Amino acid sequence: MKDILRTTALAGAVLLAQAAIVSAQDWRGWNIHPEGYPNSVALDQFAEEVTENTEGRINATVYHGGVLGDQPDAIEQTRNGALDFANFNMGPMGPIVPATNVLSLPFLFTDLDNMHEVMDGEIGQRFADALAENGLIALSWFDSGARSFYNTDRPIETPDDLAGMKLRVMNNDLYVQMVDKMGGNATPMAYGEVYQSLKTGVIDGAENNYPSFDSSNHFEVAKFYSATEHLIIPECICISQASWEALSPEDQEIVREAAVRAAETQRQLWAEGSAESRKKVEEAGIQINEIADKSAFQAAMEPVYAGFIEENPDLESLIRDIQETN
Repeated sequence: MKDILRTTALAGAVLLAQAAIVSAQDWRGWNIHPEGYPNSVALDQFAEEVTENTEGRINATVYHGGVLGDQPDAIEQTRNGALDFANFNMGPMGPIVPATNVLSLPFLFTDLDNMHEVMDGEIGQRFADALAENGLIALSWFDSGARSFYNTDRPIETPDDLAGMKLRVMNNDLYVQMVDKMGGNATPMAYGEVYQSLKTGVIDGAENNYPSFDSSNHFEVAKFYSATEHLIIPECICISQASWEALSPEDQEIVREAAVRAAETQRQLWAEGSAESRKKVEEAGIQINEIADKSAFQAAMEPVYAGFIEENPDLESLIRDIQETN
């Protein structure tokens, strides 16, 4: 009888273990950045915390370096549940979630602190609601730095200083308009072509954040960096709606808290890395000028905003609410 009971107990334990294995969810996460990048470190932290704090009910793994596809592919995979979570930049999100195009308007935020305040509050929740309507649950917001102009010729103190300059921009009509309205000549170009184009004079300048200005070695050929901070575009940790709705309320809270902590880590690492890159390029002889008053730049953007609002009248209140926080 004892042997029968022991065998029955062991069989029950095996069945329970098998049930636990079956019920565990294996989550796959997408990331475009390489391992060791601030976003990658933060995403690894997120995955580890989710796995540990759900006691294995979720086994989360991050796939770095875009090995699961580029961002447009990953957005669709996350929306349809083929991927469970991802770190997305809001710049390329516009074709799917039109409200996020607002975040690509030049000089929308005054600085990074202003962006954090907006995205962590009620306005950020409005963007999260728009994403949720399209199958993506945004749980926290990452930095992607503040993009500024750099060039081979002179400091940029006012919009007039861009007059006649050929400046590389990302392939987005808003960015082309931004440069054109300040008198420059916007030149969309592949990122990999920028260094040689600066060196040979095909273009006079470009725009990016300190870490990219450093890691691309553009500082070797463009000696003037002007802190216009004209584009400050947040990123998110987004969860597939299907994966989110499959969670218990308890596990949803665990995942949300892990995402918030991951954003805190990412922002800190980004700030440290940006400061290190700034120090490096300054030591290399780059002339950096701050711009305390950006009102002239913002005024130059009025036609850009007017055109955007004419095409997207439903987004005007969202834009005005953000501007009122400045």
